[in-house]
Amino acid sequence: MKPVPTGKGLAVVTGASSGIGYELARCAAENGYDLAIAANEPEILEAATKLKEFGVQVEALQVDLATPDGVRRFVDAVSALGGPVDLLMANAGVGLGHGFLDQDLDEAQRVVDTNVTGTIRLVHAIGNRMRGRGEGRILFTGSIAGFMPGAYQAVYNATKSFINSFSFALRDELKDSGVTVTCLMPGPTDTEFFERADLLDTAVGQGKKDDPAFVAKAGFKAMMDGEGDVVAGWKNKVMSAVANVTPAGMLAGQHRKMAEPGSGT
Repeated sequence: MKPVPTGKGLAVVTGASSGIGYELARCAAENGYDLAIAANEPEILEAATKLKEFGVQVEALQVDLATPDGVRRFVDAVSALGGPVDLLMANAGVGLGHGFLDQDLDEAQRVVDTNVTGTIRLVHAIGNRMRGRGEGRILFTGSIAGFMPGAYQAVYNATKSFINSFSFALRDELKDSGVTVTCLMPGPTDTEFFERADLLDTAVGQGKKDDPAFVAKAGFKAMMDGEGDVVAGWKNKVMSAVANVTPAGMLAGQHRKMAEPGSGT
C-alpha cells in the first residue's frame, strides 16, 4: 500500500469485496473518507476500482483475516498509510450450513477464526490506537442470528452471539474514552453469503432478503450517531424482540425450520 493523502479521514473496512462490507465502504466514500479495505478474494481489487469513482483514495489488500499473519499484514499496511484510523468497520465473516457433526471440522474452525478470532485481533490492534488518541468509531457486523441457537448453523450463530455480546461489553469499557462502539445486527441479506455457506436449498436461503445497501446505510448512520446497536429492518426488529423472550429450545427448533437442508423445497 502507498500512503493515502489526508482527507476527511480514513475508514478501514474488512470483508469489503461485496455485500454489506462493500456497501459500508461505499457509505464511507460517499461521506468523503479515504479507504483501506480488505478481503480474502481478488474481487477486493475490483471493489477498490469502483470505490475510487467517489473521488477518494482507496487502498485494497487481498489477505486472509482468519489467520494471525493475515491480520498482522493488514494492520501493518494500514499503519503504513501514516494517518490515524477514524472509522473501523469489522465486517469480515463467513457462514456454514448443515449439521455440525456433518461439517468439515476445518471449515467450521475457519468460521470461528474469521468471525471471532480475526475480528478481535484486528479490533485490539486498531482500537488501542483509537483509545490512545481519544477518538474513533468502531462498527461490528453482528447478526440477529446471534439471538438464536442456530440448529444447522450452530457454529455461525454462536460466533455472531459472541460478536453481539462482545460489542456491548467493549462499548461499556470505552464509554469514557472518546471511542464509540456500534453493533449492526442485520437479518437475512441479499449477498453471496448463502451460496458460500451452502444454504441455497434451505428456507432461509430461498426466502426474501434485505438489500445490503439498506442494511449498510442503517449501520453507518448508527455508527456516526454513536448508537450502541441497530437492527436493520422492522421485521428483524420484531424477530430480535421475540427472540429475547423465547426459550432457547424453541428458538433452536424454529431455526431448524429455516436452515435444515431441504427445508426450502
